[in-house]
Amino acid sequence: MQLDDVVALDRVLPTGEQISIYGIVNQVRARHEGATFDSDVFLIADGVLPAEISEAALVQVTRVVPEIFVPPLPGTPVRIATDDERDTALDFDSVLRRLPAGLSRENEPIFLDLDFLDGTKGAHVNISGISGVATKTSYATFLLYSLFNSGVLGKEAVNTKGLIFNVKGEDLLFLDSHNAHMTSDQADRYQHLGLTPAPFGSVGIVAPPRRGDPAATPAVGARTTGVRPFFWTLDTFCRDNLLPFLFADAEDERQQYTIVVQSVAAQLAASVRHNEAVDGAVRIDGATLRTFAELVDFIERKLIPDDPDEKPDQRWTGRAVSGGSINAFVRRLSSSVRHVDQLIRADVADSPSYALDLDRNQLTVVDIHQLHDRAKRFVVGVVLRQAFDAKEASGVARPLQFIVLDELNKYAPRDSSSPIKEILLDVAERGRSLGIILIGAQQTASEVERRVVANSAIRVVGRLDTAEAGRDQYGFLPGVQRQRATILKPGSMYLSQPRLPIPLLIEFPFPAWATRSAEAARAGSGDTDPFEGL
Repeated sequence: MQLDDVVALDRVLPTGEQISIYGIVNQVRARHEGATFDSDVFLIADGVLPAEISEAALVQVTRVVPEIFVPPLPGTPVRIATDDERDTALDFDSVLRRLPAGLSRENEPIFLDLDFLDGTKGAHVNISGISGVATKTSYATFLLYSLFNSGVLGKEAVNTKGLIFNVKGEDLLFLDSHNAHMTSDQADRYQHLGLTPAPFGSVGIVAPPRRGDPAATPAVGARTTGVRPFFWTLDTFCRDNLLPFLFADAEDERQQYTIVVQSVAAQLAASVRHNEAVDGAVRIDGATLRTFAELVDFIERKLIPDDPDEKPDQRWTGRAVSGGSINAFVRRLSSSVRHVDQLIRADVADSPSYALDLDRNQLTVVDIHQLHDRAKRFVVGVVLRQAFDAKEASGVARPLQFIVLDELNKYAPRDSSSPIKEILLDVAERGRSLGIILIGAQQTASEVERRVVANSAIRVVGRLDTAEAGRDQYGFLPGVQRQRATILKPGSMYLSQPRLPIPLLIEFPFPAWATRSAEAARAGSGDTDPFEGL
């Protein structure tokens, strides 16, 4: 026997009823029985001392059929569970909607119960692991590919949507391209899962415009075609109350100036509510504003009048707010201009047409990797609220909306609050009933809001740091598996789901879609252009 083998044995009860006990090998050891000291092994090898070699395996029980919980008898023969018996051991035989989630070491398929992912009995996935080694994003995209192409969603798969935030590099901008490094052996692994290796079919890639570019050209480098720019008009910014997302830093919610944030946001919404927008621009108190810098200047004049003897307009500042709070708000608002001015504008022809459309493609990739952290928070918060509000307004859970968000600890930190965190909590706690499913990933689950992680029915763990593996957040992993998690190789994960009492070690196939520009193959060719991107 070796680690992770699925085994079975039978026992006949005194009543004549036979039960089957199934389990997974979790630990193995070999030793000399009869040796007292470590050095005795040399004497035993020379034939001086008598001893027998004993090999034993610790097996964790996964299932007892029927559920009569009696121990196996000593000396009962144990067999490797294969085929239908393996499905019984892992409780796959009772799963009606089986989602391919990975492979065992023997290339046997491992499934997820879709009921615990689509909101029927549970929802959400949380993935933890060291950056660059745990392959968190790769596994998240594999889950999406399996959802879209395995047939488990039936006819719903066509209308099911996916949303991915590309937060690091340009790795996710080529999901619609074949992977030129794919080999026939790697492609065979998809066949074991009932999948056909191919890139994602319907992919929309959007990126923020370059700063200072009047044509709003997307700010991407490796990919030159198939990328659309996106931004929000000033009218949308004011009308939809997006100002608080500019102040979504972890510590900001505890500051007094947040009162000014709410007052200014409410006044902006009221000011544009009865004014018709012209190509995304706003008209407030007779002034037409087309850029975010102009809007910030206008707000500053309302909060800090040019005449020092003139009092600020309380409609904008709110009541009982000190001058220090107003100045703190103005400083932070002014400092945001250089980070988000290309994202909030109405100085481009037909500005409303650049709005983000999450229904245009089956999978939408929102590239934010080049943005400042403050701008990243703004984009993530606004897009999450757009997706959440759309699902809430529809009133139905179908079709499903899957959201993949890496660096979850930045947007839902454990010890502070922000507008983004509140949205993520809404998704985690109410998304199941609305049909909006979060696939969140982070290096350290201990730094993420507990309720976000606790509401995830599916937990996935890749390579962990030794100190992190000892945290309470990984209590679902037995001690031996916690230790093994610190040495997992890329592409191997521990998968925990409610149907099984212990996590399973899985491997997932090499991506059939390009994960970087060097892997992107031209259509109809297995080779890449060596000069592309230079």
